[in-house]
Amino acid sequence: MQTKNTFDFKEIQGREERLAPGHRMCAGCGGTIAVRNVLKALHPGDKAVIGNATGCLEVSSFMYPYTAYEDSYIHNAFENAGATLSGVETAYKALKKKGKITEEYKFITFGGDGGTYDIGLQSLSGAMERGHDMVYVCYDNGAYMNTGVQRSSATPMYADTTTTPTGKQSDGKPQRRKDLAGVIAAHNIPYVAQTTFIGNMKDLYTKSEKAIYTPGAAFLNILAPCPRGWKYDSPEIIEICKLSVETCYWPLFEVIEGKWQLSYMPKKKLPIEDFLNKQGRFKHLFKPENAYLIQAFQEEVDRRWEELLVRCNA
Repeated sequence: MQTKNTFDFKEIQGREERLAPGHRMCAGCGGTIAVRNVLKALHPGDKAVIGNATGCLEVSSFMYPYTAYEDSYIHNAFENAGATLSGVETAYKALKKKGKITEEYKFITFGGDGGTYDIGLQSLSGAMERGHDMVYVCYDNGAYMNTGVQRSSATPMYADTTTTPTGKQSDGKPQRRKDLAGVIAAHNIPYVAQTTFIGNMKDLYTKSEKAIYTPGAAFLNILAPCPRGWKYDSPEIIEICKLSVETCYWPLFEVIEGKWQLSYMPKKKLPIEDFLNKQGRFKHLFKPENAYLIQAFQEEVDRRWEELLVRCNA
């Protein structure tokens, strides 16, 4: 890995913005926080090609002929972000081999959970299996937010969405959420990591830098809350991300060359209620008659956490 292995918060945040202001993402959106900080992990002077699956991020940061990205940018369809960037990376290597390109480029593509967990999974899997030298970044906001907050396979159990509405006949989404990081780790690629926005962004930055500068395929899964779909006050986004980690709903880990490593162990694992009660999409769970649903949610979190500890030998 060709990383600097240092973290200077002021220096990193002082780097040029590769996602320009003036885009149309919502206030308090986790997607733009994810993109800005991933791109700040590019070393000054390094060039990149940015891909972007259709979704909230794309429709709000790109309107032909204008783009909010300072680097070369490609908008592709909902389902083929992995295929598009893997094709560009292959063409780049071919042109470089012929001597037609001499400059160094990094290849990074972004997709929401709808375009990553679901519609784009085949394209993503192919790119990872072939081992293209690229980074796929999923900004996971847990639903199809751009088209009206429909459930995706990233949506947690019992969440209220427009396709799993809560009411007398429904407690929200009945299925468990997909473990996408585990699915991609099973492709045996050099680097997989899960992160979110906590503290001074060190975890997000260091994992982004590793992903970008690790030769071969890399995948980042970033929890990126959506104020519209999760129904929280915009300023609470960092607190919600912190609670996602402290409750072990969203544990922080890396998989480096197949070896699982836990990035953070909570000093005191908080109950899942602390994470759920900050979000309007789970307000129905706090009715007295639904206490058993919170218990079921807690059991699912505990089960996954214990499995992760075994994988990480922690």
